[in-house]
Amino acid sequence: MSRERFQAEMVSVQQDFLKLCDLSIERLEEAFTALINKDVEAAEDIVKRDSEINHAEEAINDRVILLLTRQQPVATDLRRLVVLLKAAADMERVGDYAVNIAKETIHIGNDPFVTSIELLEDMCTKSTQMLRQIVQAFVDENTTKAKELAELDDQIDEMYGNMIKHLLRLTSIKPESIAQITYLSFICRYIERCADLATNLAEYLLYLKKGQRFDLNN
Repeated sequence: MSRERFQAEMVSVQQDFLKLCDLSIERLEEAFTALINKDVEAAEDIVKRDSEINHAEEAINDRVILLLTRQQPVATDLRRLVVLLKAAADMERVGDYAVNIAKETIHIGNDPFVTSIELLEDMCTKSTQMLRQIVQAFVDENTTKAKELAELDDQIDEMYGNMIKHLLRLTSIKPESIAQITYLSFICRYIERCADLATNLAEYLLYLKKGQRFDLNN
């Protein structure tokens, strides 16, 4: 494979990765909306479309592996391909969490929420904000923006802790609603994990540009 062909293939795979990012984030936002609106039909549709994101990630994996075997890239090109593999896997997991949130929404059904979900909504907003910011940072290869995500992740961690404590207190106040409290606790965890995945992508970008590993979760 010529150098020109390799570079063209690299650009094409990166474009596919950005499409995967958009699809996963959109699916996550759809899941949040279905939860807030108690839209069981929309949640069921999200579950049915789960394979779409899986197939997109698998296609990226296949293309990256083909480039690795044909070109045997070194230095920055090798790091870029490795980052694409890891980042695509994490964005596929964002899609999985969207499906998980949809499943919990189906479990909750039309029952009234046992508590205010305002904090959950704030967590949802911040997590999607983080994901969109890191995707844009990837496009711009902006390491400064990548580092800034750690602060947002800390905010979501704090919100997660507060919401879980609140839900645990509810179990003694409203024991008859323990099932829904459990579903909401799972949703909290899924949102918090999405924020962690955004931080992972920030670390991958820093590795790509600087050639060394960073831990933004500490």
